[in-house]
Amino acid sequence: MTNKEKYSQLCTENDTIPLFLQHWWMEAVCTKASKEWDVLLYEKNKKVVAALPYHFITKLGMKVILQPQLTQYSGVWIDYPNGITDKERYSLEEEVCKGLISQLDTLSWVHYMQHFHYRFTNWLPFFQQGFTQTTRYTYRIESIGNTQDVFDNFHSWKKKHIKKAKESLYADFDVSSKDFYSFLADTLDKKDQKVFYSNVFFETLHSIATSRKQGQIIAIKDKENKIYSAMFVVWDNKSGYYLISAIDRDYNASGASTLMVWEALQFLARKTQAFDFEGSMIEGVAKSFEEFGGVQTPYFSISKSRSGVLGCMLNVYRWLWKK
Repeated sequence: MTNKEKYSQLCTENDTIPLFLQHWWMEAVCTKASKEWDVLLYEKNKKVVAALPYHFITKLGMKVILQPQLTQYSGVWIDYPNGITDKERYSLEEEVCKGLISQLDTLSWVHYMQHFHYRFTNWLPFFQQGFTQTTRYTYRIESIGNTQDVFDNFHSWKKKHIKKAKESLYADFDVSSKDFYSFLADTLDKKDQKVFYSNVFFETLHSIATSRKQGQIIAIKDKENKIYSAMFVVWDNKSGYYLISAIDRDYNASGASTLMVWEALQFLARKTQAFDFEGSMIEGVAKSFEEFGGVQTPYFSISKSRSGVLGCMLNVYRWLWKK
């Protein structure tokens, strides 16, 4: 049995593996025919106790390990035993991380970069092996089950925006993936930007996520059926994620984007426990997430480059962003 096959079985049996590390997610977002992803496993007594799924690209004979498109977290997952003490936890983390890093070092990569899940808090074993870390931030609402409590925690401005938007706008949960992508492309075009993934890529991801009942498009429209804002959310049994949003800047004053988030939170309250805004290091965006009651939550971006390849790396990244 290959590592991928073992991991697929593990993901069906263990509900603690976060959405973006799941086998099905990696299959969906690593869309080339060669399925450019794999997984490292750490086993004890013939049981998988840790995993490191990773996406890679190869260009000019060089392998680069990096985040897949639209994937907030990847990195190491560890199966912690119930009742584990802090001392036992640190010991387990050191053991499995060293084991996974040892396997990672056997791969012929020139650059490594992954954003680790926010629950992964001990990157010391990576530091000791020459990796570097940058702290990034997401914003989370840890409990969305009581939507009235969630709403009460909004800033007064957000509440006013929602009230205003409800006077003329409504939420539509039946927008097609094709219409969503078209709207997204149009909103970015107004800002002289382009969608960095293809329509086929999005439709594939949307189809798989919705077939698993783990994805939903939510659009805010007026009475003439015109879309003002739309978002695509995904979720697992622990958390929902603000994956993609599109907001027509011509209607910034309508309150549509705020109503969109509120509708998403109410929808997800019936599906999962928490909500992850997926963060931003941009001041204005971060402030907006805070005004929804999002709590700033750090996570690690861990990376390493092997010597003598920095010039080549620049060419690889230029090629990557042109895909």
